[in-house]
Amino acid sequence: MRKIIVSEMISLDGFFAGKDGNINWHVVEKDFNEAATKLLNEVDTILFGRITYDLFESYWPAAEKDPKTFEDDLVIAKKINEMKKIVFSKSLKQVGWNNVELKPEITVAEIESLKRGPGKDIVVYGSGTIVQKLTELGLVDEYRLFVAPVFLGEGKLLLNHLNNNLKLKLTNNTAFSSGVEALRYVPL
Repeated sequence: MRKIIVSEMISLDGFFAGKDGNINWHVVEKDFNEAATKLLNEVDTILFGRITYDLFESYWPAAEKDPKTFEDDLVIAKKINEMKKIVFSKSLKQVGWNNVELKPEITVAEIESLKRGPGKDIVVYGSGTIVQKLTELGLVDEYRLFVAPVFLGEGKLLLNHLNNNLKLKLTNNTAFSSGVEALRYVPL
């Protein structure tokens, strides 16, 4: 069965984005890009909320064609642009990126069917509302958190107002030279 993997960079105080949604504090360097590329080799589908979809759609298609794009980003851009993408949004009426399916909301039956289907694993980037919903429904199989050495003080929490405690087991941790700590957890 396919797994749903949440992949997020978070601050030491648990935010995945600044108060205004900014991610200018993310630490993206060689170790992080290697981990991102490795994950993209394990998945063939990305789940998005509207805000993260808009962010990715505005960057990755152009990055693949831009001669100034760093080599690591070119590899990532090619993979992301080619793979299947599912956007959950009630406000978005159409999508312009290739291989995108638009859905109005998450249903347990649909996600379970997706997980039982053929293919590689499925990843969620950003998309706090989607991560929250999938977590509440018990549909996330693994959390890959990249903890940046920064306190934001305020912003968007990765998981806000969980109905119940979520106990996790650490399955791997790696310290990057930048100070980022890569942590892998599975729900108990």
